[in-house]
Amino acid sequence: MKKADPIVRRAQKVFTPALHMYYPMTIAHAKGIHVYTDAGRKYMDFSSGLAVLNIGHNHPRVLEAVRNQLLHCVHTGGIYYNETSVAAAEHLVSITPDGLDMLFFSNSGAEAVEGALKLARYVTGRQGIISFTGAFHGRTLGAVSITTSSSRYRNFYHPLLPSVYQVPYPYCYRCAFRCKRGTCNLHCLAFLREFMERVISPREVAAIIIEPVLGEGGYFPAPGNFLSGLRELCTEHGILMIADEVQSGMGRTGQWFAVDCHGVVPDILTSAKGIASGFPLSAVVSTRELMEKWPSGSHGTTFGGNPVSCAASIATIEVIREDGLLEKAATTGEAVLQGLREFSGSHPFIGSVRGCGYMIGIEFVGENGEPAGDACQKVLDFCLKKGLILIGCGMERNVIRFIPPLIATEQEINEGVEILEAGVKTLL
Repeated sequence: MKKADPIVRRAQKVFTPALHMYYPMTIAHAKGIHVYTDAGRKYMDFSSGLAVLNIGHNHPRVLEAVRNQLLHCVHTGGIYYNETSVAAAEHLVSITPDGLDMLFFSNSGAEAVEGALKLARYVTGRQGIISFTGAFHGRTLGAVSITTSSSRYRNFYHPLLPSVYQVPYPYCYRCAFRCKRGTCNLHCLAFLREFMERVISPREVAAIIIEPVLGEGGYFPAPGNFLSGLRELCTEHGILMIADEVQSGMGRTGQWFAVDCHGVVPDILTSAKGIASGFPLSAVVSTRELMEKWPSGSHGTTFGGNPVSCAASIATIEVIREDGLLEKAATTGEAVLQGLREFSGSHPFIGSVRGCGYMIGIEFVGENGEPAGDACQKVLDFCLKKGLILIGCGMERNVIRFIPPLIATEQEINEGVEILEAGVKTLL
């Protein structure tokens, strides 16, 4: 029997079991797309640190920016301004959708979501929040109140935030309205309209929050016509549309943000994960018109906008822009998507392959199309043995997330796909 990793054993003595780790392994160092164990085992990290390391581990431009900032200051604490933090804000609003030109920095995706909800309620004077089933927005009390990717995130934390409502996400592969491909008439959008006639009046709804690409809930992109229709509905009723781009942003989809793929501009956008290459940073971004209605002291932070994290963010944006990583992710990602779809045609355990850029979901199913979490896990375990780190998602943990760093070469991508396909073949 294989002996447990000594660091894992130590961790289990001091870390609460609430802290979930995907694999019982430790790494000694990392660089680019690779992580290395103490024993010298090398893995391709196609989890990207949970969609955080979009330009890979320890990118030299990021390390240089961080080292330079450490020589000047590491904390401002909301006491005074700092050039690096202001420059980071300028860089971020230069890539967000048109009109989203003012922001609030915080530390995590959940914090950004909390800030977005507070902003929406404050400036509209309304209380109702509508989110979508299957969504993951975070684990703090407000964020978990709109999270329904799994009931275990909400167990024993009730009562949660009041005036929060859920409607079906446009997860077309498993349509809540039993629509089949080619017969969709946006029943999900019609349901939302009816919902606001029967359950909560649109006059009481402050915001509707959506992940443009469903994350933890199954890696499924919302159809462009649904997002456009949602934008129109929100505008019609003075409801703020919040795009949660914590996982799908910063180039992951081949565009800076997933909403850019459809030309949809939300009223509020949240960003985190890939924003600073592993350093803690997040942002609520909105229009100047809305943000200026949020007065001093109505929200706050001690560590948000940390100068070191902001230096990492500036470097991250510059690398993605200057190295043409958006175009690379869009082109290579489309080739991977089409290749996996062709492969899936002769492998019945794969029910659906979907996504855009380097954000692709592979859904595993049983004989009758039911979610096959065991099959998915077998493939993940096979890949890990072959030196490829991938992680799953979905309510039944039956979807593999294919999310390599944007810097991965074509050869590295192909190697990862070959290992993944070999793992699927073991199911036959």
